[in-house]
Amino acid sequence: MTTDHRDARIAAEVRAAREEYADEEAEAAEMEIAEKNAALTIPLNLRIDTALDTQLKQRAAAAQIPTSALVRRLLREALNASAAPVVTVEQVEAIARRVLAEAR
Repeated sequence: MTTDHRDARIAAEVRAAREEYADEEAEAAEMEIAEKNAALTIPLNLRIDTALDTQLKQRAAAAQIPTSALVRRLLREALNASAAPVVTVEQVEAIARRVLAEAR
């Protein structure tokens, strides 16, 4: 492989990587814009203690988002979470033992 071919191949790989990165950045920007546009302008005032305020601010800082965006995300997740109780393996085994004991 000649130097020209190698240089052309490297340039093509670099160009492809840059295009992929640009596409990912554009997609992230679109998602951020959509989230901002979906946010309501209705203020919600909450009374929370200092510890909760500190936790929210720390989590928001770690996620590099505003605290209000984190609170909206947490509220959405809580509302959309399944309310079905989760049964542990131990609980299933205890139920099975009880059923077997009653069947004897």
